[in-house]
Amino acid sequence: MTPPVTTATAAGAWQATHVFYAANPRPFLLHCVRPLVAELEEEGLLAGYFFINYWLEGPHVRLRLKPSSPAAEPEVARRTEQAVDAFLAERPALYEVDSGFLNDFYNTLFEIEFPGGERGHFTDERGRMNLRPNNSRHREPYEPEFGKYGGPAGIELAEWHFRHSSDLVIDALATKNLHLRTVLLGTAAQWMMVISSTFLPEKGELTGYLSDYYTFWHRAFPGTGFIGTDEYDRNYARTAEGLRDRFDRIRAATATGPDAPGPGALPGSLAGWAAHCAELRDRARRLALDGDLVFRSWDGERDERVTDPAAALPLLLSPYMHMTNNRLHVTIQDEAYLSHVLGRVLGESA
Repeated sequence: MTPPVTTATAAGAWQATHVFYAANPRPFLLHCVRPLVAELEEEGLLAGYFFINYWLEGPHVRLRLKPSSPAAEPEVARRTEQAVDAFLAERPALYEVDSGFLNDFYNTLFEIEFPGGERGHFTDERGRMNLRPNNSRHREPYEPEFGKYGGPAGIELAEWHFRHSSDLVIDALATKNLHLRTVLLGTAAQWMMVISSTFLPEKGELTGYLSDYYTFWHRAFPGTGFIGTDEYDRNYARTAEGLRDRFDRIRAATATGPDAPGPGALPGSLAGWAAHCAELRDRARRLALDGDLVFRSWDGERDERVTDPAAALPLLLSPYMHMTNNRLHVTIQDEAYLSHVLGRVLGESA
């Protein structure tokens, strides 16, 4: 059996805090989460953390913290509540998602993801999605998606990866002008190139994967107009040449073999991201070969043990890539656009 990803077997239980903040999460991540994590780690109270952005019951950040031991759990909880409350008091989000386009958008997502009887306590008397109070925090159960990430061993690997992905995004927020759309999409595109070419180095397979990834998002929102095609093609000509050259360089740097230049050939943070993605791929491949990855079937009816890395890696690549884009605050529409453009660039390259 594959040994655990970490040696902190006596760590405490994950704590999940949902912070409803109807604004760009950048200030919250830089001025609350980052110093909180640094402080807890410096004092030996933290074994891991990550965050995601989410929309259910209103836009919010789901912050997950893993205390270093059961004894540290109360102090981690206290420090988290104190830090979040202080931030919300000093820098509250002023926008309320109670009407207009955004609320309609979230309700469309809600109708697609929670059909019929699955809506439970998430709806109001009109059948629309409840909205939690803006600038509020709520302690919630931590519910890892075992079926999506390959069971307990896959979740442990995902949590290790999510820590790196969260650090990558927070560092980018601190150093890049991600408020500019061109910078945001350029950063996301390069990160997508790195992880996808690391997991799927063969050109034909990667081209097909990116095309299928776009198709998945296009079909996920039928009749909404959220995911386009014609406008994507109109934008393609303006970006294709630069993307093609960058994709070629990234694929060369992430290739394996004695003549490959290696991740160090990439500039700046891309080198570290590529090295991490290579280790992530190798760990995922090992888990598959050892029979430790168990996924839930698409129809939700059964568990499926996947032992072939060629089958396991694409299954993991999709949620890994999507959640990094999620942390970067890239919309689903933009993620679909990038996958469409990258697939077309790769397919048309020599």
